[in-house]
Amino acid sequence: MGTLDEKTVLITGTAGGMGRVAALVFAREGAKVVGCDIQAEPNQETVELVRRAGGEMTGIAPSDLSDPRQARQVVEEAAAAYGGLDVVYNNAAYMRFGPMPDFSVDDWKVTMAGELDIPFLVSKFAWPHLVRRGGGVIINVASMAGMIAGRVPPMVAHGAANAGVIGMTRQFALEGAPHGIRAVAISPGPVLSPASERDLGDDQAARDAITGKTLLRRFARPEEVVEVAAFLASDRASYITGANIPVDGGATAW
Repeated sequence: MGTLDEKTVLITGTAGGMGRVAALVFAREGAKVVGCDIQAEPNQETVELVRRAGGEMTGIAPSDLSDPRQARQVVEEAAAAYGGLDVVYNNAAYMRFGPMPDFSVDDWKVTMAGELDIPFLVSKFAWPHLVRRGGGVIINVASMAGMIAGRVPPMVAHGAANAGVIGMTRQFALEGAPHGIRAVAISPGPVLSPASERDLGDDQAARDAITGKTLLRRFARPEEVVEVAAFLASDRASYITGANIPVDGGATAW
């Protein structure tokens, strides 16, 4: 018996990184997973990995969730795949970094669309399905950048967008409570992923600057974030809503 048996979960951004790990972990716990991404081929690879592990998953790709029409279509296809939705795991995001005042207006708009618009749009279109289900859970992946500033990399838009995600989650919780909808944010610290490995390369100084803010002096593994999300999605977390859960190695503790 898994903690998510018989639950249908929509996970965004499942082509790799934490989204791929989330698909595997949620399926391991018995969920029927619908995963979407803008990248079709690696998203299908995730579907195959889940199925080979004995899980159940449907993939929807390519899809640009910052486009309201595509976001609505993804949600409708996800709800149709297994007859409804119980959990929305807003993992997908894209962003740009840079210092003030060199950070362009376009960089700002791209980051807001990639980090704030996506979870809003997916949640907006999923909301009626959760209401019809008699309740459900929305989990928004935010960031410790929504709570503290950061020198490396400079993150004016990233910080603003994730502070917005945390605030939006509280409002989801308030408005969702009468419908049995819980909403929770998770704020990871630095996580090792294919993207972070690519961006950091062999820049050890940057790696040290990033992990130096954590008390544990290391990056998180994706599983260390996703296992928390799987718990929050389950009925074991039924009294948790409106909260922001840091999974940051202690970075926001000092």
